[in-house]
Amino acid sequence: MAPAARRKGTLAVGLAAVSAIAVVLGLVTAGGPAVAATTRHPAAAISSGDAPRGFWYGTDSSRVATQGRGPFREPAIGGAYGGYIGMIGNWASWQRCGGAVVWSAADSARARSNFVTYHAGIGVGGYWFMAGPGVDPHYNGTTKEATAWGVAQARQALADLHHTPTPVNYPVIFMDIELPGDAPSYTPAPDNGWDAVYTSACSGQVEQSHVSPSVDRADLNGFADYLTSHSSYQAGVYSAPSIWASIFGTSAIDASIPNTYEWTYNGLTSSLSNRPDGWCLSGTRTCAQFFGGQTSRSRYALIWQWSGGGGTSNGYGDFDQIDASRTP
Repeated sequence: MAPAARRKGTLAVGLAAVSAIAVVLGLVTAGGPAVAATTRHPAAAISSGDAPRGFWYGTDSSRVATQGRGPFREPAIGGAYGGYIGMIGNWASWQRCGGAVVWSAADSARARSNFVTYHAGIGVGGYWFMAGPGVDPHYNGTTKEATAWGVAQARQALADLHHTPTPVNYPVIFMDIELPGDAPSYTPAPDNGWDAVYTSACSGQVEQSHVSPSVDRADLNGFADYLTSHSSYQAGVYSAPSIWASIFGTSAIDASIPNTYEWTYNGLTSSLSNRPDGWCLSGTRTCAQFFGGQTSRSRYALIWQWSGGGGTSNGYGDFDQIDASRTP
């Protein structure tokens, strides 16, 4: 994903819990985009290379040059290619600020092929590069307006799902909540509007250097509530513990997300020499750390970006570990 620096945040505590396993992924409900129906298969046809059973290696965002001619294999480390997660939309691009939308047509097609043809992995997922209240053109400091801003982003995310190069079958759409720093290819606002209010969405000029965690939370709640009420997708969050606390603080009201799906990352993890095994890198003390009050033991802890996150480079791209047994 985009390079990250600092953070702050959390999502709706009251999101409805869903069953741990879905047998068929069908069309989204009225008001959302049609997603190609895909039947989930037991993760047993080819070896994942990951451990324990149910875990798969995957990648996200920019192309990472998957290997083989089918079934496809994870680049650099081997094992079955278990899934791809791409950026379905970027708030900055949506607001015509020039932000890039990062999606690999090749990797997503190969992830889908492994899922559909070889019954391996989770297929194709998506995330929305999300804006905080501070870049809302109608910002007025109220939770009501922040909620409306979250709703507007969710509506656009669902519309953008019509245009992904490969259909998104994974049932969770992740809100990418981060503070990307100086990354003009992604956003004109180094904090994506979570910590500061800008003179306009695209200006990059700070007008006010504080946004209340409760206002940030209303933005997230608006997105999640609209997404789940207008589609069959569940709401998830991509973030990291330090960023989450930076945006949403530590209060139970604003920062706690016990029933929200999570995709976490460890910043400054560039090595590929130690592969993950059960949420930890084998032979090390480096393990996945989730946020908003969750740990790796939670049924809502889905994915760990274990190398390439936080703006680091491993020479290939972003590598993920995915627990398919927890797929909603």
